[in-house]
Amino acid sequence: MAQTSSASCDLLLFCLIWQPAIFLTLCGGMARNLTENRTRNTLIVIVIFGLCSFFYILGAWQKSGSGGGDKTHKWVLEQIKCAQLPNLSFETHHSASNLPNVTGSSKIEPFKPCDEQYTDYTPCEEQKRAMTFPRDNMIYRERHCPPDKEKLYCLIPAPKGYVAPFRWPKSRDFVPYANVPHKSLTVEKAIQNWVHYEGNVFRFPGGGTQFPQGADKYIDQLASVIPIAEGKVRTALDTGCGVASLGAYLLKKNVLTMSFAPRDNHEAQVQFALERGVPAYIGVLGSIKLPFPSRVFDMAHCSRCLIPWSGNDGMYMMEVDRVLRPGGYWVLSGPPIGWKIHYKGWQRSKEDLRNEQRKIEQFAQFLCWNKISEKDGIAIWRKRLNDKSCTMKQDNPKGGKCDLTSDSDVWYKKMEVCIAPLPEVNSVSEVAGGQLEPFPKRLYAVPPRITLGSVPGFSVQSYEEDNNLWQKHVKAYKKTNNLLDTGRYRNIMDMNAGLGSFAAALESPKLWVMNVIPTIANTSTLGVIYERGLIGMYHDWCEGFSTYPRTYDLIHSNDVFSLYQNKCQFEDILLEMDRILRPEGAVIIRDKVDVLVKVEKIANAMRWKTRLADHEGGPHVPEKILFAVKQYWDIAKTSS
Repeated sequence: MAQTSSASCDLLLFCLIWQPAIFLTLCGGMARNLTENRTRNTLIVIVIFGLCSFFYILGAWQKSGSGGGDKTHKWVLEQIKCAQLPNLSFETHHSASNLPNVTGSSKIEPFKPCDEQYTDYTPCEEQKRAMTFPRDNMIYRERHCPPDKEKLYCLIPAPKGYVAPFRWPKSRDFVPYANVPHKSLTVEKAIQNWVHYEGNVFRFPGGGTQFPQGADKYIDQLASVIPIAEGKVRTALDTGCGVASLGAYLLKKNVLTMSFAPRDNHEAQVQFALERGVPAYIGVLGSIKLPFPSRVFDMAHCSRCLIPWSGNDGMYMMEVDRVLRPGGYWVLSGPPIGWKIHYKGWQRSKEDLRNEQRKIEQFAQFLCWNKISEKDGIAIWRKRLNDKSCTMKQDNPKGGKCDLTSDSDVWYKKMEVCIAPLPEVNSVSEVAGGQLEPFPKRLYAVPPRITLGSVPGFSVQSYEEDNNLWQKHVKAYKKTNNLLDTGRYRNIMDMNAGLGSFAAALESPKLWVMNVIPTIANTSTLGVIYERGLIGMYHDWCEGFSTYPRTYDLIHSNDVFSLYQNKCQFEDILLEMDRILRPEGAVIIRDKVDVLVKVEKIANAMRWKTRLADHEGGPHVPEKILFAVKQYWDIAKTSS
């Protein structure tokens, strides 16, 4: 009986100290064991249940903050005279060395460097593989990821002499040659002022094919028609962006531009953009939908982007219409706009260019876009506010309304010749999907998708709670990494961005965040992120991201490894993180402790320096934080 009392006493202390829900189950288990023992009577069972329930309530009260905390704990120890359980430590800071080995392997062999030829490796846009696919509709320039047997399980090396990029805003104009040692664009685009090679740096004067005198003057032309400086245009899409000079200079107007271009004979154009500190990704308008939900961009732009807008029954213009917000703007400069003046320089006939523009105008009318300006080789259309304001014409027999089950179901989905329907409205003047606040007020205003209940599982209250939570998280991050908002980290990625509250808490002209929503996430929240005036895209982290190596300064991961635990190998995700992270870049991984134990082992095998820290709520919260820094090394150091 003495042994039974001692065991019950220990159990009661367990129920008080540890998480009540877990240990109430254990208490119940003890009670059930007692009932099975024929020597125990019903009274003992009732007493055990009663005491467990009492200490469960007491423990929950203590944990809520209303209880007496340490005083309650001391009082219980004095009253029940229980000895603490052996080996129970309340000071433990979990790490791979002092936790049970739940990974099935006590040691992971260090990853070796890849061969020098993989310095600029982009797994899903690899040139040799791309050339095996059809060229129709630019299919060969789309994503084509390697099968498992062809994946690289090595570390992508930095080029010889790699150095830390210049800080913004100097990085907008200068890039170290050693970081992107490719001179082809300096020759091909010399007269268009894209980029010049000067000594050991590239200089970007801000020119473009359609604005050789500089992006500032070009943007001023756009701003004379579009309310760019009023905060009404915050998110923009630049198709066929070159080195993203438009996006670089739009940042002066507080416009955040998602720029994309294919990996083609214009070598390293997206790599240059990211090295400059400008948002960009490798992409093409081909046969599959863009990796964005519907109705997210305030403006879309094409400056001689070589996209055949007049072809495919208007399919590419319909895709732009899908991602444009109601009332958003589409800018087209270059062929065929201004053909009467420039047809000789373009080496095309008047008739050919006239027919091309006529088709574009017809498709624009079919989409109910209103042409508001055409001047100096720049044409601007504005998208309809809603579907009531303009009855869709049926001049295009192939293009009706799209049958969308979800406006976020776009990953690897084929483009269609159809028009994406808009949310219903009550009047012709109402903005479909809701009116947005101008930026920066937009950042913390409740997004219309939340207000209208369009995102399952989220309400106005949960949205505000999420903002408050991430402000606390970011504040705690800064205590560990005090360089977080100093400009040291310019290009930041959030691998599982949720409502975008991490990016909102960091918002600063010194940085930008690529907010990624995993394609396997339970709920798509990317539309909410854009309604806050932030940018991002969909991605499956079992595959390579559409960017060059060494393009992000800091990567944030929240529950990514738990989400993908049964989908793909942790090594695949971590090696991809290493590929896109700059040397001496930082990583913050927030996840369950058993997951982070395995992650930390792999990270150490990749030459990362790591530190596993407790949750802000204390050592007993099962969620932990892994801080890491990628070590500097390059081809030269590997060879030596």
